[in-house]
Amino acid sequence: METRTKRRLTNGAIGLLFLFSGIEYAVILPTIWAYLETLKAEPYFLGLGLSAFSFSGLIAGPILGHISDRSWRTKPIILFANMFEIVGNFMYFMGYSKWLLLGSRLVAGIGTGAGACIFGYLTRSTSTGERATVFAVVMAARQAGLLIGPGFNLFLRLCNFNLGPFKVNKYTSPGLFMCLMWTILQVIIIFMYYDLPSVPVDNCKVVSVEEEEEPLIGGVGDSSRCSTAIEHDKSHVPPTSETGGENSTADEDHYIPNGHIEDCKTNNNPFHNFSAAKEYLREEVVVVLTAQFITLFNQTALETMVTPMTQKYFNFGELENSLMYCMCGVEVIIGFFIVRWLSTKFADRVILALGLVICNISCVWCLIFLANPKGGFSILLCEFVVGVFLQILGLPFVAVSQVSLFSKVTAEKTQGFSHGLRRSIGGIATIMGPMWAGGLIHNLYIMFGVMMGLLTLLTIMMILSYSYLVEPAPSQMSSVNRRNMDDD
Repeated sequence: METRTKRRLTNGAIGLLFLFSGIEYAVILPTIWAYLETLKAEPYFLGLGLSAFSFSGLIAGPILGHISDRSWRTKPIILFANMFEIVGNFMYFMGYSKWLLLGSRLVAGIGTGAGACIFGYLTRSTSTGERATVFAVVMAARQAGLLIGPGFNLFLRLCNFNLGPFKVNKYTSPGLFMCLMWTILQVIIIFMYYDLPSVPVDNCKVVSVEEEEEPLIGGVGDSSRCSTAIEHDKSHVPPTSETGGENSTADEDHYIPNGHIEDCKTNNNPFHNFSAAKEYLREEVVVVLTAQFITLFNQTALETMVTPMTQKYFNFGELENSLMYCMCGVEVIIGFFIVRWLSTKFADRVILALGLVICNISCVWCLIFLANPKGGFSILLCEFVVGVFLQILGLPFVAVSQVSLFSKVTAEKTQGFSHGLRRSIGGIATIMGPMWAGGLIHNLYIMFGVMMGLLTLLTIMMILSYSYLVEPAPSQMSSVNRRNMDDD
């Protein structure tokens, strides 16, 4: 099979993984509140159930990402992670008690750790110019799942039969359905996913440089960057250097900052001379990680509040909530494609700034009109729709830009671990968001006030650090890497 065909199949499998993750969220979220009520769970269990999924994911992400950085293989990791999705969703289907349901979300959340490996793979296999576009498409796949998911709920809510000792109804059927979906994906990954190098290995050439010359920049073992780095730093190659033909005896090698020649395909220790403090405590990285935390905190807090609010003020049931999430999914997908187009014309920091402006407007609207809803049904519904519309509109702008920026301001050789850390920060936010909102459903002024305060803090941080939110120039990265190694 040709490499191009394998790459297309791999990209298709990645898209399906994110699609299924969106479907899972969409089929479970609209009914989990009522499901917990049938199990006689206290109201705070809604926040615990949503947070448990994120808690296990934030632990699994960096671990699985680290393993992928060391092994340079993602397929076994994805297959391993999907097993937890299968088991967790079957536990959700069993539904004997509120504690089993809580445990099911805890187990299923481990499966989300595979996302860190995939983002690392995508970072290494794309150029910085096209990265935001690729990330937008991947995130749109998940949002497509959020759009399709409510459609499955339309027939899952009609289930009412027994499967052996288990009862299949509108509450337990989402767990059984997703168990089958993840099982199908497991087969797809086995036959369609390939661990491929980003570029043919013979594109990597030996580059001879003098010790005093600026080193080439490329992650250790990153075959996708070897030829790119060489082309970028041609000025550092002495005229007598051979970069091809029969004289190239080590076509798979490249020059790395520590002065040794290492194999592009083999990555024995990508964390050599790696300092977490120097890598992640830089101003631009802190701002991007803060954006990840605050936007997800606000998003999940709002999502947790939406279902009880629609039930209280609009008497929405499972069908109405599913249709609402379906319409939200359409808006988000449109937003991601808008961002995909804008990313070809504007820098990531511009898109991030635009997203924050929209999110601030949304939060002010919610604080004014939804913290203490008044008026008739039509007025309340309009106020609610505008608030949710603005919140969802700003999400793609912030989500894509901060992921793209993060991949550019962190080292490529440890992208799996870095994206695992980023997703863990988001996991903490998705734990705290639902728990915060779940305890303040009847005190929305405090809930929206804290959300507004966090957004204001992030906006100030972005304004003060705006000049740093760019991809470092190769010469700057060389100096940073060399200085970090000297400090070590």
